Amino acid sequence: MPESNRYDIAKEKVNLETSQIPWKELQRFFASGTAVFVAPDLDLVDVAYQFYLDNKDQVSLWMQNNQVTLVTDQQALNWLDSDADVWAVVVKPWILVQ
Repeated sequence: MPESNRYDIAKEKVNLETSQIPWKELQRFFASGTAVFVAPDLDLVDVAYQFYLDNKDQVSLWMQNNQVTLVTDQQALNWLDSDADVWAVVVKPWILVQ
């Protein structure tokens, strides 16, 4: 299979695995330090795909710009208190949320 087809399939897989979920169901990931917040100005699927590709340069740039961070205690508390639903996708070992 050509390389570009593998990447297209991988990106489609990430897209299909992205869904809304109640934040309260993700608490254990937050507690384990694997819940990652993706700023609303970024496309969650694109960010997840870069995580999947292990594109350290791009992820580092987003982190430097505070567009990709670990979920903070305050974010987690706010989402829990408001019974929020978040968009989420798993890119092991991370859970990316928006």
